[in-house]
Amino acid sequence: MTMDLITLIWIAFPFLIGFIIYLIPTLDRSLALLGTIGSMAYAALLLLSNQGPLTLRLMDHFGVSLILDPLAGFFILTNALVTMAVVLYCWRTDKSTFFYAQALILHGSLNAAFACSDFISLYVALEVISISAFLLIAYSRTDRSLWVALRYLFISNVAMLFYLVGAILIYQTHHSFDFVGLRGAPTEAVSLIFLGLLVKGGVFVSGLWLPLTHAESETPVSALMSGIVVKAGIFPLVRCALLLEEINPIVRALGLSTALLGVSCAVFEKDTKRMLAFHTVSQLGFILAAPVVGGLYALTHGLVKSALFLIVGNLPSRDFKVLQQKPIDQRLWIALTIASLSISGMPLLAGFGTKALTMKELLPWQVIVMNIAALGTAISFAKFIFLPHGEPDKSAISKPENPGFWWAIGLLLGALVLGNGLYLQAYTFETIVKSVGTIGLGWLAYWFLFRKLSIKLPRVLEQFEHLVGVMSLSLVVLFWMVFV
Repeated sequence: MTMDLITLIWIAFPFLIGFIIYLIPTLDRSLALLGTIGSMAYAALLLLSNQGPLTLRLMDHFGVSLILDPLAGFFILTNALVTMAVVLYCWRTDKSTFFYAQALILHGSLNAAFACSDFISLYVALEVISISAFLLIAYSRTDRSLWVALRYLFISNVAMLFYLVGAILIYQTHHSFDFVGLRGAPTEAVSLIFLGLLVKGGVFVSGLWLPLTHAESETPVSALMSGIVVKAGIFPLVRCALLLEEINPIVRALGLSTALLGVSCAVFEKDTKRMLAFHTVSQLGFILAAPVVGGLYALTHGLVKSALFLIVGNLPSRDFKVLQQKPIDQRLWIALTIASLSISGMPLLAGFGTKALTMKELLPWQVIVMNIAALGTAISFAKFIFLPHGEPDKSAISKPENPGFWWAIGLLLGALVLGNGLYLQAYTFETIVKSVGTIGLGWLAYWFLFRKLSIKLPRVLEQFEHLVGVMSLSLVVLFWMVFV
């Protein structure tokens, strides 16, 4: 069987399994797990193969164009592990067949987005992702979840309208929808394409829809959204930055500003899920700041952020002030600490290697900016590490009763520990001292300063009526950046 045929089967596989789930609802969990295993196997094939990038063109220059290489492999592997963890987490819950089918359709759409190298195929994949994510966000059918889901869908569709106009302008210029068509395309075309992807990915001010959406979704949906869904908008930006050297500086600049914006909000946030959501914005900036290692960073971030959302969803409260009053379950605290240390860049965990490799790809002045963001990360996650822990009150609900929770957390945290072996070249005396010093300084800053601060962040720009206005302002800024 040729690699081309294997690729086509792999793309269709999750959608086929999703359809079969409706036909055989008694096997919904097992079939959903099978779909993720198929993606994991294909990702391993991409990452371990010594062959060059696989390029497929199914419909001439009108689309569909696919590129499968190690960069796509890391994103596909992230998708497989995060979705698998969510399926395990929900294994013994009352989630319906509809939930597992939609999760697998979302999974397959994300795989397609990570394979696309033309703007029209990517547009179709992103739209299917939006619909699937909307249905999962609204799954609980409460008034709140329905509003958050509709808000997400509306903002996403508006962004995709901008994106589609940009794609049409690129076709008018080159008679092709390929990513490389950004070279020589009109300034407005590049700006419109970027705006759509920035909104989908939750980058900089264009991603201000993200905190509310991720915080108000159910725990497994939040894990999917922050762990992998937002990366559907990030991946094309990374791909374009690697294909086109003139696009690379724009993507890097957006990454730096995003990392600072997200972490600046996260250090002051008092709500656990909103803090994680703002930190997702920041970590997406790290991915964009160094596109060469963006795949590695996306994998590490997807694992740790989905684990954090699953753990936080089992704490007795979302309010840090409440959590500081009573000890949480010792086992939860240990899992929370391991994940927090990884994302902070502690040695012996995968987060250390990816942060060190990212810093090596930056210019000296960019390293200063990202060091500030790394310090903010340590301050943010000190909030979790310094929570009281021990044997909780028997009446507390912090102890998870779902056995699938520990299977999911074991998978994600185990991958973080094992993944550390991929980055052994990052271990030097300088990087170890710098990482440990940054974390230690962040802990001190939290303990003596930020722990005592009580600053409530304004949410004006997150309000629905302002989000489209923020898009318009972002478009003006992007136009200027591309023009310059």
